[in-house]
Amino acid sequence: MTKKLVLIDGNSIAYRAFFALPLLNNDKGIHTNAVYGFTMMLMRIVEEEKPSHLLVAFDAGKTTFRHETFKEYKGGRQKTPPELSEQFPFIRELLDAYNIKRYELANYEADDIIGTLSAQAEQEGLDVKVISGDKDLLQLVSDRVTVDITRKGITEVDSYTPAFIDEKYGITPEQIVDMKGLMGDSSDNIPGVPGVGEKTALKLLKEHHTVEQLLESIDQVSGKKLKEKLEEHKELAIMSKKLATIFREAPIEVKVEDVSYEGHDNEKLAALFKELGFNSLLDKLGYEAEEIHEEFEDMNYEIITSVREEMLTTHSALIVELFDENYHHADIIGFGIANETGNYFIPADTALESEVFLSWISDEQMKKVVFNAKKSAVSLKWKGINLKGVYHDVMIASYIINPSDSNDDLATIAKQKGYSQVQSDEAVYGKGAKRKVPEQDILAEHVVRKALAAYHLENQLTDELKANEQYKLFEDLEMPLSLVLGDMEHQGVKIDMNRLNTMGTEIGERLDEIEKNIYRLAGESFNINSPKQLGVVLFETLNLPVIKKTKTGYSTSADVLEQLADKHEIISEILHYRQLGKLQSTYIEGLKKVVYEETNKVHTRFTQTLTQTGRLSSTDPNLQNIPIRLEEGKKIRQAFVPSQQDWVIFAADYSQIELRVLAHIANDEKLIEAFQNDLDIHTKTAMDVFHVEQDEVTSNMRRQAKAVNFGIVYGISDYGLSQSLGITRKEAGKFIERYLESFPGVKEYMDDIIRDAKEKGYVTTLLQRRRYLPEITSRNFNLRSFAERTAMNTPIQGTAADIIKKAMIHMAERLKEEGLQSKLLLQVHDELIFEAPKEEIETLKKLVPEVMEQALELKVPLKVDYSYGDTWFDAK
Repeated sequence: MTKKLVLIDGNSIAYRAFFALPLLNNDKGIHTNAVYGFTMMLMRIVEEEKPSHLLVAFDAGKTTFRHETFKEYKGGRQKTPPELSEQFPFIRELLDAYNIKRYELANYEADDIIGTLSAQAEQEGLDVKVISGDKDLLQLVSDRVTVDITRKGITEVDSYTPAFIDEKYGITPEQIVDMKGLMGDSSDNIPGVPGVGEKTALKLLKEHHTVEQLLESIDQVSGKKLKEKLEEHKELAIMSKKLATIFREAPIEVKVEDVSYEGHDNEKLAALFKELGFNSLLDKLGYEAEEIHEEFEDMNYEIITSVREEMLTTHSALIVELFDENYHHADIIGFGIANETGNYFIPADTALESEVFLSWISDEQMKKVVFNAKKSAVSLKWKGINLKGVYHDVMIASYIINPSDSNDDLATIAKQKGYSQVQSDEAVYGKGAKRKVPEQDILAEHVVRKALAAYHLENQLTDELKANEQYKLFEDLEMPLSLVLGDMEHQGVKIDMNRLNTMGTEIGERLDEIEKNIYRLAGESFNINSPKQLGVVLFETLNLPVIKKTKTGYSTSADVLEQLADKHEIISEILHYRQLGKLQSTYIEGLKKVVYEETNKVHTRFTQTLTQTGRLSSTDPNLQNIPIRLEEGKKIRQAFVPSQQDWVIFAADYSQIELRVLAHIANDEKLIEAFQNDLDIHTKTAMDVFHVEQDEVTSNMRRQAKAVNFGIVYGISDYGLSQSLGITRKEAGKFIERYLESFPGVKEYMDDIIRDAKEKGYVTTLLQRRRYLPEITSRNFNLRSFAERTAMNTPIQGTAADIIKKAMIHMAERLKEEGLQSKLLLQVHDELIFEAPKEEIETLKKLVPEVMEQALELKVPLKVDYSYGDTWFDAK
C-alpha cells in the first residue's frame, strides 16, 4: 500500500478555526475555540486520510527571506488577537499528545517547509495531502500532491488536483505563481500589476503561459491600457511572482522518515481534553477515566415487565427519559431507577399503566434524585401525572457549584466526577435527521447508567455545596423554583391569534410604506435586505462617507448606519425598516410557530442553568427580548391575553432593584438615605455629582446621572459611558470620578470586590451564588478589565436575580395558601406577570407587592409597582 504524508499549515488552520467558531472558555477562563476546531480537524484527518506520515508546519516569526525582496511583504496583516495567541501553546501540546511532529524554521514560512517536504516525499514515491486555508499552496499540486483548502470554517474543504485546477481556472498548478504575480494577493500584501484582476490574469496566462513570456510579448496583448500597465509595472510583476513562489529547497532538518505517524497517546490526549473542558471529545476518544467506579464496571440491571412495590424505595434516583428535547408534549420512552435494591429500566407503557408506579411517583414521602426536575415534572404533567418528592436535582447542583460549566448533559457531569461509562444522549440517539431511538437493550442500559450516576452523584455534589456554603441556596431557592417554573411552563400564556394576524398585516403595510419611501429617497428600487446592494446605494449612488469595509464590500451594519444618521434621512428609514422586519419575522411569525393548537397558548421554556449571574432566560419563544422600546414591539404584548373570560393580566415589577441592591452591598450612606426617603435616585445623583439643588437639576443632568447609575451596576468604563452619553472619553472619565467622590461607599465596594476576587478567584451574591473569574489576574489588559467589571456587577445582578426568584417561590406558595385562582404566568427581567379573575384584583394589589417587597431584607426598602389590564400591553 502506498504511504501517505499529510502536511498541515498550522497557522492557517488555527486562524480558520479561531474565526469559524465562537469564543469558547474552559472553567479556568482560557479561550479554547481555536484548539477545539484544530482538534476536530485532526480527528477527521486521522480517520479519513489514515496517514503513515504527518507533520504540522508553523511560521517561525514575522520576518522571512521574502522581506529582503519587499519590506512591505505581509504588511497589511492585523495583529494576532490575544485570544488566539494564548491558544498556540495548547495547539502545540495537542500535537505532542497526538504524537504528531511539528516544525518551524527561522526566516522561512510554513509554506516553504511544506513545499520542501512535499518535494522530498514525491521523489520517494509517497502520496501527499496538504491541508491549509491558503490558496498559495495550490502551486504544489501534482499527480501525487493534493491540496485541501478549507472552504467553510474548517469542516468543509475543496480538494485541488491538477484536473480540478484546470476545471476551475483553466491553468496548470505551476501557473498559480504567475497568476499571483499578475493579480497580486492582498492578504500577503503582494502588489501584482495594478488594475489586473483574476479574470484578466487568467486570460493572459492562457495565451502567454508565464509572466516572463507575457512580458517578452507585450506587443501581442490586446488593449492599449493593459499594455501600458504591463509595460510600466514589469518589475512589479516579476517581484510579485518571486514573492508568491514557495521555496522548495529550504534548509530543513527534518526528513520524511522523521515524521512517521504511529497514533496518539490516549492518556495524554484525555488529560488535555479534561483540562480544556472538551468533554464531548472524551467520548469520541473512547477514553475511560482512571477511576472507574465498580458499580459501573459490572452494572446489573433489570428490564421491568411488571412493576413491583419492593423496587420503589423511599430514596431512589429517577430518570424520566424523553426522546424529544422539547419536552412539552414529548413522548416519554422509559424510566430509569437506581436505589439500594437494584437498577431498573421500566418501558414507558409498563410504568404509565402501573398503579404501583403512579402512586410512587406522585408520593411526596418517596424522595427522588433526578436530572432536570423541571423537564421531568413538565413532561409528566402533560400526561396528567404530578411528580412529587423531588429533593435533589443533579443538574441544578452542578450549575450552582460552577455556573460556567456545561451542566445540561448528565454524561458531562458524570465524567467530571469519575463516572466515565455514562454516554451522552447524542452518542446514543444520534443527532439531527439521524436521531432515533435505539434497540431496547441499548436504551435500557443508557437510561439505567444515567440513573445510577445520579444516585451516586447526589452525595458528592451535596458535599461540595455544603463546603461552598451553597446548600441553602440549592435547597431553599433553586430546587423549589424549578417546580414553580415547571407549573408556569405547563400553564402557558394564551395568544390572541386574530390580534397577532392583524398586527402582522399592519406591520406588513407599514413595511411597504417605508420601502416606497426608501426607494424615493434613493432614486431607485433595490433589495433593501441585501447588504451589497444597499452599500452601493448608500456609498456610491448617494455618496455617503464610507465608515467601514468588509471582505465583500461596504459594511451596512447597525453601528455604521447609526453613525450616518445625521447625513441623510434615508438612514432612519432603513433602520426602522430593519427593526420592523425583525419584529415581523422573529415575533409575529415566530410566535405563530410556537403556539400549541390544542391550548392556543405559548409554553415558553425557562432555562434555569444558563447564565452566570443566576438570571433566568426563556426560549420558544424568548419573551425576554421583545423590543419594547419600539412602539410596534410593545404592541406585540397586546396578543398576550388571559386564558379565561372576565380575567385580566396583572403585572408587577421591582423599581430600580439593582440600584437598591448596590446601596445595600456598598453600604453607601447617601444612596441608602435617598432610597429610605423615597427620593428620585437619578435626581439625587445629579444633585451630588453636579453640586446643585434639586430645582436646579436639568433633564440632561438627570439623564447623565441615570446613565452612570446604571453604568455602575453593569461595570461601567469611561468608553462605555462616553458612547451612551455621546460625550468624549475624557469627559466620561471625569464624570465617573465625580460620581465616586460623591458616593464613597460605592468606590470602596468596587475596590474591595476586585481585591477579594483576585484573592479568591470568584465573587458571590448575598445568597452565596458564585461566579468564578479566572481572567481577573490575566496579564492581558482587556481580559483583566472585563473580569474586574464582571466582579463589580455580578454580586448586584446576581442578588437581584435571587430576589425575584425568592419572590416567585413565595408568590406560588401564597396563591395556594390563600386559595386564589390567580396564576403566575411569566417572569421577564424584574417583572412578574399573572392572570387573575377580576374579583381577585383587590387582593393581588395588596398581596403581590407585600410578598415581592419582603423577598429579602435589605438596608433599603424594595419597591414594587403594579398595573393590570385586558392584555399584557395594557398592564403597563
